[in-house]
Amino acid sequence: MSVRRLAEDQFQPAAFAFNDENAVWADKTIQKYPAGRQQSAVIPLLMRAQEQDGWVTRAAIEKVADMLDMAYIRVLEVATFYTQFQLGPVGTRAHVQVCGTTPCMLRGSEKLMGVCRSKIHQHPFERNAEGTLSWEEVECLGACVNAPMIMIGKDTYEDLTPERLEEIIDTFNAGNGASITPGPQIDRHFSSPEGGPTSLLTEEPKAKAKTSAKKADADAVSVPPSEAARPKSTDAETNAALKTPVTAPKAAAKNAAAEAALAAAEKPAKAAAAPAAAKPSLEDKNRPAGIAKPAAPDDLKLISGVGPKIEAILNELGIFTFAQVGAWKKAEREWVDGYLNFKGRIERDDWVKQAKALAKGGEAEYIKVFGKKPR
Repeated sequence: MSVRRLAEDQFQPAAFAFNDENAVWADKTIQKYPAGRQQSAVIPLLMRAQEQDGWVTRAAIEKVADMLDMAYIRVLEVATFYTQFQLGPVGTRAHVQVCGTTPCMLRGSEKLMGVCRSKIHQHPFERNAEGTLSWEEVECLGACVNAPMIMIGKDTYEDLTPERLEEIIDTFNAGNGASITPGPQIDRHFSSPEGGPTSLLTEEPKAKAKTSAKKADADAVSVPPSEAARPKSTDAETNAALKTPVTAPKAAAKNAAAEAALAAAEKPAKAAAAPAAAKPSLEDKNRPAGIAKPAAPDDLKLISGVGPKIEAILNELGIFTFAQVGAWKKAEREWVDGYLNFKGRIERDDWVKQAKALAKGGEAEYIKVFGKKPR
């Protein structure tokens, strides 16, 4: 398959021309593409040439190239690339393509190829003595559930046995291929279970209408079928009895006002229940000791979690160096965390470990410890 060449000169016709019907079709096909893009029609034109003569000849390639203003080699590249194009003579009545991919192989495609060898020719792409039949092995034909299968022309014949394939080959060789119905060759409808349906065989009895059903509340908003299977909820948002702005603006406004009043009443209660934490005193004994600003203070922003604003606050507290941060004890870290209202951020970002690495060896030590540059 990797090397595909045109048939020998002895098989090549001197010229090629589309018949009248195909010539009209080819012109219409080329006109589907905008000016300068006609080369996009190369595949359909080559396929129509194959359907007309049975295979793609050198003369057909040159004819298509001339029609599309393409170099011969460009059309040859297309014809030799796609295996759907037959580059040599095939059977005049049937060219049997046997699927040999895994599902078909597991279901007996080797036996089907054995039938082709005995009924047509020992070797693929070789015609029988009369020149009416030929065969080849191909990749997946797309009906794996009905394996094994073959394709003749544009029709597939599926669920085959060796015996059934012999009958199909004999029928095509006799010129009566149109009498065979394509598709599954057993009692199966397309890809349905063999023998017919196996489930939902009986019709469900219709439920009797309840005459004593209660009348639905006229004010209730009906629940769409798409929400019928949702779990039941007592939340106001899912209560169908509550009006919406679309169905009843006045009622909706009344509900909104009631909810706003309820929220306003709950707000002071929540505030009283959870008072904001008081900011630590600057006179607290756990406040880290500060120092006078050195001539060359450290860039505290290299610590992940410290930005310009936080650095300015730390400087106001007398914190200017990595060594100071690296020496903080737990109580001191908690005081700074509370003063900055960080809620545990100093521990999460591990300021102390970062500061110790930066104090010890700067960026190089930081990379060694954390595997990345600071900030």
